[in-house]
Amino acid sequence: MAQPPDISETFKREVDENLRRDQLRDFFKAYGNWLIAGVVLFLAASGGLIWWNQHQVQRSQAQVEKLASIYQDIGKGNMAQTPQQLDELSKSGSKAVSASAMFARAALALQQNDLKLATATYKSIAGDSSFPQPYRNASLIRQTALEFDQLQPQEVIARLEPLAKPGEPWFGTAGEMTALALIKQGKRQEAGQLFAAIARDKGVPDTIRARAVQVAGSLGVDASDAVVTKAQ
Repeated sequence: MAQPPDISETFKREVDENLRRDQLRDFFKAYGNWLIAGVVLFLAASGGLIWWNQHQVQRSQAQVEKLASIYQDIGKGNMAQTPQQLDELSKSGSKAVSASAMFARAALALQQNDLKLATATYKSIAGDSSFPQPYRNASLIRQTALEFDQLQPQEVIARLEPLAKPGEPWFGTAGEMTALALIKQGKRQEAGQLFAAIARDKGVPDTIRARAVQVAGSLGVDASDAVVTKAQ
């Protein structure tokens, strides 16, 4: 014979369902307004963030266009307002724009024989880890070139060590300054070997390679096997 349903189990399930429904209703009565407010705030914050990012992109584009306009003015010799304009752009929230403006400002100072400002600006760029690495490397090279005569040879060597390696984009210039510092230390053989390495690196500009062949030879290191096809 069929067994009658378990009334107690059925009753318990109904009680549980009713209890959960009542608890959910009470929860929304107590906290519903807060939940709605939270959702509204979240949507507002998300919309604000999207707007801000878009605003920053548009602002950065405008600053890039302004920087390009300044470069054109420099090329035309119209530089009356250039220092102030570059100083303003150097405060940009875009690190690429800021670094570009500072680099141009240092170059302009150098053109105007303001070595102190040029050196300080290059040093500032090179020492700022938030800037793109290519700007930092180029600024370190410029800074070191300007300070070379005032620096101890070992300081030059240590400063340029990361860049004075075959295959590095700045190997030619960094390698030359490092080799000259080695000569100051009396390490002519090491300097000659470094000049020879520069001469053999096809990534180095041909004018630097040609010069390196000659200097290496004068230091007793034969680098004539280096092929320089476009030396001037």
